[in-house]
Amino acid sequence: MNSKPKIRAPKPPLPFILVNMAMTADGKIATANRAVSSFGSVRDHEHLLELRATADAVMAGARTVDSVGITLGPGPARFRRQRLKNGRAEYNLRIIVSGSGSLNPQADIFKHRFSPILILTTGRASKAMLSELQTVADEVKICGRDEINFRAALRWLRQRWGVKRLLCEGGGELNAALFRAGLVDEVHLTICPKIFGGREAPTIANSSGFPRLAEAAPFQIKSFKRIGNEIFAVFRRTWKE
Repeated sequence: MNSKPKIRAPKPPLPFILVNMAMTADGKIATANRAVSSFGSVRDHEHLLELRATADAVMAGARTVDSVGITLGPGPARFRRQRLKNGRAEYNLRIIVSGSGSLNPQADIFKHRFSPILILTTGRASKAMLSELQTVADEVKICGRDEINFRAALRWLRQRWGVKRLLCEGGGELNAALFRAGLVDEVHLTICPKIFGGREAPTIANSSGFPRLAEAAPFQIKSFKRIGNEIFAVFRRTWKE
């Protein structure tokens, strides 16, 4: 008697990943001293909040969260109402990424408890740091031994927290890791009329990069428009794994 072959349940789909960044005309997201500051217009900030209103969760790296007094929240009531119209919770989940766990527990984000805060880290984080972070975050998830396994982390976010649409707001190293893993579905860029210059000034994907052109992450232009003195561009990934 032949036994029926076991059918493996399909893996749940990963969240749709958007990256949103403002950059200068020469492709920089901060000055050479890596000071994070907002150099986009009021319209650019509204665009950020409009994108947050479409996402279940907003994610940023530890340096971004530590350097700027941000909360990764949905913003004023009109954007929270838009979230509800979009069929999402009034307040989005907030995710902080730090491979070493070196995150300031006194950062401004932890003083605003309107929605859960999740921290993704690795086995490099010390027990003392993990213990401290667990007192300020709703959950701390170890997602790899030395480097964050973003594919596994995203699968966990989908299964554990129901994240279907995730907005990443940098910085450049976090973006680069997502690009390398082939996980970014869409890129929103605001190109601002400034030149920062500097070899050490970070870009939207600040890493050693892809060694060969054939390995570059492929995107195509979805939309492109000028508003005031800024250009708002959207790029969509042209392949799926």
